[in-house]
Amino acid sequence: MPFLYNSIFLSFLTALILTYLITAIAIKIFNRIGLVDDPKQHIHPGIIHTKPIPRGGGIPLFLGTFIAGLLFLPINNTTIAIFIAAFITLVVGIIDDVQNTRSSDVSPYIRFLINIATAVIVVKSGVSIHFITNPFGGGLLHFDTIRIPIINFLLSDIVSVFWLIWVMNMINWSKGVDGQMPGIVAISAIAIGLLSFKLNPSTAGLDVNLSFIIAGAMLGFLVFNFYPAKIFPGYGATSIYLLLGIVSILSSAKLATAVLVMGIPTVDAVFTIIRRIKNKRSPFLHDNKHLHHNLLKLGYSQRQIALFYWSISAILGIISLTLDAKSKVFALSMLTVIVGGILLFIHSVIGGSNEKNVS
Repeated sequence: MPFLYNSIFLSFLTALILTYLITAIAIKIFNRIGLVDDPKQHIHPGIIHTKPIPRGGGIPLFLGTFIAGLLFLPINNTTIAIFIAAFITLVVGIIDDVQNTRSSDVSPYIRFLINIATAVIVVKSGVSIHFITNPFGGGLLHFDTIRIPIINFLLSDIVSVFWLIWVMNMINWSKGVDGQMPGIVAISAIAIGLLSFKLNPSTAGLDVNLSFIIAGAMLGFLVFNFYPAKIFPGYGATSIYLLLGIVSILSSAKLATAVLVMGIPTVDAVFTIIRRIKNKRSPFLHDNKHLHHNLLKLGYSQRQIALFYWSISAILGIISLTLDAKSKVFALSMLTVIVGGILLFIHSVIGGSNEKNVS
């Protein structure tokens, strides 16, 4: 058992140190080659910084995670497939980051198609939500015994692809203020990793080690991303969001934990989609009406907002480790009502009629 603890901690620490060192080097390189987000050139409604800041943080995040993964993860077909999928996502992110320096973005529709493709790669490698615990009692709900006619896909595969796409986009929408996203992902990964180890304390498998590697990488990056940020994660960080979605479904028992610990981003993302559709806008088009944007308009600082997100995620993470499936559903329902009510109230106070679009 002490060996397992040491292995998990070492994987976490290795990812943290590697990402910290690589990020420090990357900042200098990106400034030198002009891979920066200049608010005077990059037109985006969600931009809140006032001076050029390097993008491309997904590169050191991926490298720190990948190198630590080579050292501590089992090398098998699943591991290879998930890192290939993550690398594809990183490449698209790098292209998007470069495009941003030229006052444009990769089409959100193209990015969404890549999301689908990478999620399919992961699911075909064997990472799938085969079942979930029935929150209303009665044992397990199996998805791997239901085949959808016409398309001839298992329901488990469809649900898994949808979940991975959701996680990638939901977290991407939750990086609006400095330090917000790395803290959320680190806390979520730690909660998932702890539950994974709790369910199987005799071994540290792919889910446990990868969870703590993700957490370590995010904390190493957070040193440079907390306000005032010296580097932005960019769209390339979606590769790590994909990995987080993967560890959340390596055991179906952790899916409810992932939903709960990422409760604030989840509710905000659902609210965002409903709001955009209601206003007859594409859900893929950006705006500045997320919860963190509205909190800024109410006078809260970037540090306060980031700490707010972290605190709620940590509280929900602790709660999720002690609740059964039924209680988690109840807690998530209460969170949805409370956060949804707050979002509606804030939105009505600030006014949501003059939304800005970018394609």
